[in-house]
This record gives sequence, C-alpha cells and structure tokens, in this order.
Amino acid sequence: TGSQEALDHTPVMTKEILTALRPEKNQVFIDMTFGGGGHSRQLLNAADIQLFCLDRDPTAYEKAVKLAKKSGGSVTPLLGRFSEMQTLFNNAGLLPDSVDGILIDAGCSSMQMDSSERGFSISKNGPLDMRMDGDRFPNQPTASDVLSALDVPSLTRIFKIYGEEKHSKKVAQALFDAKYLLTSINTTHELAELVKSILGDQQRFDKLNRKAHVATKVFQALRIFVNDELNELNYGLELAHKYLKPGGRLAVLTFHSLEDRVVKRQILGIDMDEPVTHTISQKLKNASIFHSVSDVDKVLHKKWNPLYKHVITPSDEEINSNPRSRSAKFRAAEKLNENS
Repeated sequence: TGSQEALDHTPVMTKEILTALRPEKNQVFIDMTFGGGGHSRQLLNAADIQLFCLDRDPTAYEKAVKLAKKSGGSVTPLLGRFSEMQTLFNNAGLLPDSVDGILIDAGCSSMQMDSSERGFSISKNGPLDMRMDGDRFPNQPTASDVLSALDVPSLTRIFKIYGEEKHSKKVAQALFDAKYLLTSINTTHELAELVKSILGDQQRFDKLNRKAHVATKVFQALRIFVNDELNELNYGLELAHKYLKPGGRLAVLTFHSLEDRVVKRQILGIDMDEPVTHTISQKLKNASIFHSVSDVDKVLHKKWNPLYKHVITPSDEEINSNPRSRSAKFRAAEKLNENS
C-alpha cells in the first residue's frame, strides 16, 4: 500500500542528521547516497541550500533527476560510485575544501531491498543478482556468478569476513557441492532454501531479539562482496574529507558492524594498516611493516574531530514507528583545519 511504502522509505535518524549538519542558507551539501531521496528532501526543507545528490544506482539517479527538475536549480544529480566521485565532482565544478556538509547512508537502500528483480531480498523471490549498478556495468559478476565461479576457501572467506557467519565453511562447501546437483543457483529463494537446508531450522535472532532468517548473513556477505561496499565506503570517506571545507561536517549512517568499523577507523584515525578483518595472519603481516616518520606523523595528525564520544542509535520511538531503523548507527565529525 502507499502508506506502507511511505513507511518503508522513511529516512532514518533525520533529526540527528539535521542537528549534526545544521544546514544554513546558501551552504553547499552533498548527499552521497541519494537512494529514495528522503534525507535530501529533509535537508532541502531545512534551509535554502545547494545540494549535490550522488548515487551509484541508476534507479536512484532517475529519482534525483526528478527532484532536480522540481527544485529550481538547487539540486544537481550525479550518477556514480564513490570511486568515480572525483571525476563527477570536477565535472560539476565542485572544488576540494568547498563543501559545508556531507551525508553518507551506507549499505543497501529500502528501494533496492523492496525490488524483487534486483535480488537483494531473502523474502522476495527474484534473480540472484545483487548488483547496485548492474545496468552501468553489465560485465560485473552477479551474486549467482560469484557462487558459480569461486572455490570453497574463497566462499568461506566471503561468508566469514563479510557476513560474520559462524558456519561459513559448512555453507561454502554445501553451496559448492550444490553446483553439481543443480548446475547453478539462480534465484534468491533457491539460495535461501539451500542455506536453510544446510543450517537446519536453528533459531537466529537479530540484535533486537527478533527472529531472523538463517540465510541473512550469507546474503549480506554476497551483497557486500559483489558491490565492493567496504572499499567503496572507505574511499567515499577519504573523498568526503577532501571536499569538505575545514569545519565542514560529515554525517554517516551505517547498518552493521563492518560498516561502522570502517567509519570509526576513519573518524578516529585508528590503525594505519589494520584491515577491517582482524585475522591473526593479517596482524602478523602488519606487525612486520615499518612505518616512516611521515606515515606516523600523518596518523598522529588528526583529520577529524568527532562530534560525539560514542555512536548514536535511534530512539525507541523511531524504532517503533520505523522498524527499519533498528540497526542504525550514527557518527558525525567535523573536518579539522590542516594547520591545527
């Protein structure tokens, strides 16, 4: 229904975002993850600003183009990944150190989740695709391609690292074996049912103690891998710093611990080479890396001033009225002056 759809696309933690970004007349903002446009609309309603709306998903970009037509010149839609941002910003006339505020709402949008043919959702049957921008990059492997092409150790790593799945090896082996029985796994339901048959009906719960599907973590892992989400997020945060003016503010929403870790590391300046995955072998490798004096200086020289000591989570009221906000985590920071 229309009201249900409106609820599904209700932007998360809007009040907290507006408080952190404090938009004022004639300021310049970037919404780096336009999605359904909910956050952008809230920013535009708050003040008469210039807003650049970026998304890698062509469907989201079309929505941004529609908003731009209605906005009387205050909205500039941009189509691309974070790793394409520099070219897009240069072409749009955006200069480094010129932006007042940037918003990133990481992960998968409600719009993508709700569309069965995109293959993101466990509950809606569709082709096992999961690409956020497959129309632009038709040769990019789908989730189905990944399952067909990779061996057991590679699949195990993906499920373990990106899904934090306890039974990653068992699932990887079974999915690998299934290829020979089924030829390939082509739909979301096939994958969900297969994982369910491997892990049985073991009860799983989300952080709010609500029942979760046993394949949730496998789906998450494949989606992150297919879209290279964590590397893209890291790159986006680096570029956000480059384009913000000193004193400009960054607001970031994440929806699982891996994303939050990437943001936390950037904002707090933790770990030069420590990857998102803290494996023992990786730690040993990092321990042997020698850092030059300039490397150490770079880390000691803070780039961000966090606005809050701890991560901010949605209020109980928001979780009750918009259940999709339940796993949201919010961090915000101010870009420090290079000379401070």
